[in-house]
Amino acid sequence: MPPRSSPTARQQRLGSELRRLREQSGMPAQQAAALLGVDRTRNPNIESGRFGISAERVRTLAFNYGCPDTGLVDLLAGMAQERDRGWWEEHRGLLPPALLDIAELEFHASELETSVTTHIPGLLQTEEHARAVFATAVPALPGPDLEARLALRLRRRQILDREHRPVRYEAVIHEAALRMRFGGPEVTRAQLEHILAHTERENVSVRVIPFTAGGFPGAGQSFTYVSAPVPQLDTVQLDSSHGSLLLDTDMQLRRYRGLLDRLRALALSTTASRAFVHAVSQDL
Repeated sequence: MPPRSSPTARQQRLGSELRRLREQSGMPAQQAAALLGVDRTRNPNIESGRFGISAERVRTLAFNYGCPDTGLVDLLAGMAQERDRGWWEEHRGLLPPALLDIAELEFHASELETSVTTHIPGLLQTEEHARAVFATAVPALPGPDLEARLALRLRRRQILDREHRPVRYEAVIHEAALRMRFGGPEVTRAQLEHILAHTERENVSVRVIPFTAGGFPGAGQSFTYVSAPVPQLDTVQLDSSHGSLLLDTDMQLRRYRGLLDRLRALALSTTASRAFVHAVSQDL
């Protein structure tokens, strides 16, 4: 089987976790390749995500690396069994791969915690609001590209209301984002009512940082902390005008967990936040 020309972020993460386990064990890459019965050049390609690996071989490596965490090993073996089955693959070739990586990351998450300053979180956006946001892109998106991005964003929302394992979702939203009138007052009012409706779900909570809270850490960033079924596979997804960035080192994860804690300390309670969003809606 030829190597993948563009491995997905999830395929790369599987490889990087196998490399991390190997390095922690002190085993040379050449010895790991011998365990699999493959050429020594194959192992670096597995660890970069360019070559796939079977679930059985993942377990073989984990055993020989002395990994005691069966939960982590089970998840890595499950990742190895995946064969591009996600619904986002329908958009492959139509949208930037990074957008599909986000959809896949969210799909497999157990919990999402996001912080935004100037935009409503994508998973809480209405169709009309999202269309207005995409219309402000620089350079301007051609019609078909805008519609493709819109379709992806709307379908990503299904993780919040699916019957099996809906994702727990918490959004910390600055007042500035609530008052941005993408699409005009009517679209904004409908967007705020949409947020209020979602806060009635058991798995969704929204907390607002009002202007009166003053300055706060990470004010210029929008990010999502993606919790996996085991913490070793957690990821932070950063948004920027240049695209999305995924972070997963221990230091980076600790930094953003601490940042979320500080933001929550500044935010209103969920009950007070609902009242705040309603008041902003009434101001329109």
